[in-house]
Amino acid sequence: MSNLPLEILLIFGAAKLLSELFERFGLPGLVGEILAGVVLGPAALNWIHPNSVLDGLAELGILFLLFRVGLEVKASELFRVGRVALAVAVAGVLLPLLAGWLLMAHGWGMSNVESLFVGAAMVATSVGITAQVLAAKGLLNERASQVILAAAVIDDVLGLLVLALVSSVAKGRVDLPSIVATTLVAGAFTLLVARFGSRAVNRVVPHVERRLSAKDSQFHFALIVVFSLSVLSEYIGIAAIVGSFLAGLAFSESVDRRVRDLSHGVAELLVPFFLAGIGFHLTSSVLADGSTLGLAVALTIIAMFTKLFGCGLPALILGRKDALRVGIGMMPRGEVGMVVAQLGLTMGIVGPSVYGAVVFMAIATTVLAPPLLKLAYAGCEKATPEGEFALS
Repeated sequence: MSNLPLEILLIFGAAKLLSELFERFGLPGLVGEILAGVVLGPAALNWIHPNSVLDGLAELGILFLLFRVGLEVKASELFRVGRVALAVAVAGVLLPLLAGWLLMAHGWGMSNVESLFVGAAMVATSVGITAQVLAAKGLLNERASQVILAAAVIDDVLGLLVLALVSSVAKGRVDLPSIVATTLVAGAFTLLVARFGSRAVNRVVPHVERRLSAKDSQFHFALIVVFSLSVLSEYIGIAAIVGSFLAGLAFSESVDRRVRDLSHGVAELLVPFFLAGIGFHLTSSVLADGSTLGLAVALTIIAMFTKLFGCGLPALILGRKDALRVGIGMMPRGEVGMVVAQLGLTMGIVGPSVYGAVVFMAIATTVLAPPLLKLAYAGCEKATPEGEFALS
């Protein structure tokens, strides 16, 4: 199928139809949107395959989702939970990495390099999935939610360090000074924008409004900042979504309602392509091969429990309920885990069956986390005011 409007119609229509169906049964709508990609993609009907256009729409979707989430959170609130978030992120990186390596090296008899790549794929957290669930329920300002968001950003920087180290080992040489320098630059960039971005935007926005006469000039300026910080993030080596989230933080205390409404509208259009795009990567070959399916299930179980305990234990200082919420919120691997697996496949380190198992794990953790989050936050949901962010 090569007709782009038809592909867009099928993806958007199926995603929203399944989202509505899931919501009626009391389940998070985004799970239905992910399954729409599974149904339309190679794993089932095989009508649509990932391509550069759909990948571009998906990337824009996650950028706007994280920008919109950032607009609803104040940087000062994230810094209040900074120490807990740091402990959560560190433990949530080390435990999955170690468990993934042990499972592959000693349970499946894989080489150390391949085992390390699988472990690296289990490190990352797809903050977009958790953020959407929390935003839809009006829970972004809960203490556990702030820990999850802050820890996920730190997680991305630490994931960069892990991936750089594993890639260097695979190539047979470890350039430690370069890896440390890149990680320090990434950390400094994230910290500086989070700390001073809002103050800088508060000073600049009034000047922009006075000098620009075009309608919605504030929104245009916000878009330029979103894309600029996203590009800088990728140039440094961390995910572009970190830049878009930081842009949202920077504008959270200064933009007017119009900017929030426009961002919400763009996200409503594009986020289904991000969610369905996750489902497109699942193939029927994983389900058909018993050995691969067994590995996929084992990886999924370990991926869930290592985040649940690795991230939950440091958060016990907040209480058991919040610790559980943090552990579940850090579970989804989503597109981040698949990117690491794809890199390993491209480098010839990870074989097709292991790649398929990792993709299954990434999708399974992404699908299972939202309903678990809903249970963990039961009783905390807030009615979302009209016009507020309420993606489902």
